[in-house]
Amino acid sequence: MRGYHFSPYTPSSLPKGGFDELLNLFMQLLQYTAGDAVEALAWLNELDKQYNLTDDNYGIGDFIQELKDKGYLTDDPSAGQLRITAKSEQTIRQSALEEIFGKLRKTSQGNHNTNFSGLGDEKNADRREYQYGDSLDQIDMTTSIHNAQVNHGIGNFLLTERDLEVEERDYKTLTSTVLMIDISHSMILYGEDRITPAKKVAMALAELIRTRYPKDTLDIVVFGNDAWPISLKDLPYLEVGPYHTNTLAGLELATDLLRRRKTHNKQIFMITDGKPTCLKEHGRYYKNSVGLDRKVVNKTLNMAAQCKRLNIPITTFMIARDPYLQQFVRQFTETNGGKAFYSSLQGLGEYIFEDYIRNRRKTLK
Repeated sequence: MRGYHFSPYTPSSLPKGGFDELLNLFMQLLQYTAGDAVEALAWLNELDKQYNLTDDNYGIGDFIQELKDKGYLTDDPSAGQLRITAKSEQTIRQSALEEIFGKLRKTSQGNHNTNFSGLGDEKNADRREYQYGDSLDQIDMTTSIHNAQVNHGIGNFLLTERDLEVEERDYKTLTSTVLMIDISHSMILYGEDRITPAKKVAMALAELIRTRYPKDTLDIVVFGNDAWPISLKDLPYLEVGPYHTNTLAGLELATDLLRRRKTHNKQIFMITDGKPTCLKEHGRYYKNSVGLDRKVVNKTLNMAAQCKRLNIPITTFMIARDPYLQQFVRQFTETNGGKAFYSSLQGLGEYIFEDYIRNRRKTLK
């Protein structure tokens, strides 16, 4: 029988037993427990009690043993408890990439398209007439033959230079990115977990670059009272501290990291939920969480202007809705000449993905 057969849809948002289904849920829980395997397994047990995730043939104990057998968990003799392995860390990144960015097709060792067309590296939709100096592999033969038939008829085939149509191509370029993540205490205040989506995005972005743009570089900087770089393997374990927000220190470190990169195209992505409230001067912290402190703001804006002079655009992803904070971000963005997104936690990943992929403001030298 031809056509379509429709049947009732029964949603199933929770896994119903089996290693693969439980593994996906376990990896999600690890992102909320900062990589604490014991706590994640405790949560999994509670979910099993409430939603009957397992059955008499396959229980949580079987799942834990299989995690060990397949290299996701190992016993830590020093702490006397289970901990995740490098294989789990990579699986978490891949899971974050799939959740946020969707299933991306791996391309050749890639770079980012620029707004320059011509004799480039990647085809685009633009077409033009042939010009002297165009290479043969740029000629769209199918369209050119069609043009010849339209212009000269199909009785006696004739192909002239005027019939030739050329495919425009986009140049590619390398990009160095620093992702700054705010880990001040406000990232977990007001009953909202903001740090987990932020680090989930960082893991997804890192995995995207590693698989799709292997020639690009990504450095990750966290900032609270101070700023310091973290490695890719540290991301699952990242937690908020009892910190203020030293945005200046984060920008200084990000700029220093980018200075060391030999690529021409450089950018900073900053995920934050609040205003700068802290500086470090002569080994002492200057802090003020009340309103917008003029001293802190001015020094932060001066750093944004310095980044502009160095041709380092800053894209700010603001996950707070306070009007006076958004006003500061607008001023910061105008000073740097970058961009700002006022994003919800749910839309954060999509914003960063689209901004990274659609990076067309590069120049070639």
